Amino acid sequence: MSGQPFAAVDVIRAKRDGGTLTGEQIDWIIGAYTRGAVAEEQMAALAMAIFLRGMDSAETARWTGAMIDSGERLSLRVERPTVDKHSTGGVGDKITLPLAPLVAACGAAVPQLSGRGLGHTGGTLDKLESIPGWRAELPTEHIVRQLDTVGAVVCAATPSLAPADRKLYALRDVTGTVESVPLIASSIMSKKIAEGAGALVLDVKAGSGAFMKTVRQAEELAAALVEIGAAHGVATSALLTGMSTPLGAAVGNAVEVAEAVDVLRGGGPSDVVELTLALATEMLALAGISGVDPARVLASGEAYETWCRMISAQGGDPEAPLPEAAHVTVVPAPETGTLTALDAYAVGVAAWRLGAGRARKEDPVQAAAGIRCLAKPGERVSEGQPLLELHTDTAEAVPSALAALEGAYPIGDDTGNDDAPAGSGKGVVLKTIRS
Repeated sequence: MSGQPFAAVDVIRAKRDGGTLTGEQIDWIIGAYTRGAVAEEQMAALAMAIFLRGMDSAETARWTGAMIDSGERLSLRVERPTVDKHSTGGVGDKITLPLAPLVAACGAAVPQLSGRGLGHTGGTLDKLESIPGWRAELPTEHIVRQLDTVGAVVCAATPSLAPADRKLYALRDVTGTVESVPLIASSIMSKKIAEGAGALVLDVKAGSGAFMKTVRQAEELAAALVEIGAAHGVATSALLTGMSTPLGAAVGNAVEVAEAVDVLRGGGPSDVVELTLALATEMLALAGISGVDPARVLASGEAYETWCRMISAQGGDPEAPLPEAAHVTVVPAPETGTLTALDAYAVGVAAWRLGAGRARKEDPVQAAAGIRCLAKPGERVSEGQPLLELHTDTAEAVPSALAALEGAYPIGDDTGNDDAPAGSGKGVVLKTIRS
């Protein structure tokens, strides 16, 4: 270890024994790990120590900064104020699709660097790639030019953004250290701050289909995210929203794009519209844009026009027909009564098994695979009435999808869903956390 200011084992021991890591220790170990000078097993041990012992807000902010500094920061020199949005992930969460063009149509620049789905949660890029010709990989100069001309871009993050996070995330995934609030928060915020937006709104979801299963857990994560943003000079707020029921009526890729376009054309499910407008309002406030009503802009068709320009700027054809599944299977209501729940996690797993998601990052997805939810909790249904449509190009996937849905749509005698617990819901905002 000659010539190095620290020994990795000493940093591990310090956190293992409940100590607070110094800024210098954090900067060194993140830099050395990124360069390959700290072994994977040593960083795995440190990640487990952090998982068990935690980090305070100052440690978490410094850890985030070190991960940002492991790569480049985008320089978004555009005329409009820049504001981004990040969701912690859910089922049927296509909000970025109508939100980015809506906020752009209201006068902001939205640099939305997004990811792909893994497991039961969908990925924005997978959805958009169901549009013929659309491409996710863009050079930085294209991103800046599109922000200037269109006002919104949704694309893949460049490899040079927070490379330490990419490496550490893969390690956490295989070492049982994913569920650590400081590590989750620093992972999210290192990428978002490196994107260079001046403000950030977070959609932190709670419920069966979310990473955080309870409102308390989601609130803890939201507070950590907002603290990090404030520490790094980025205006940040978080909306807590429910994710025990799928958001909207479509879960998958092309089916979600179709639903997003419906919203942009003035229709769409009420929960998707409500959450889109709530996030747009918060984003405009943080960007310093006042006097613009996003509901009016959405109704005017301006957001849809911006969507068409955004898709076209990335090689896509917004007027092209979306892919349709070769096989559609209808799941009927087994009895008459009130649909008392529709479990988001089960629906997400079923859509994944139909081909809409992936088990590994390198797996392909089917553009047309997914599920349409034809009834939502609180609605009266009749025996034999269609509840769900399963869309896939591989008919042999249907039995495993049906197995995932067993017990996911109970029908009872309730006349409504007014007593549903917080977080069970329809995408509405449960709480807002600001710095």
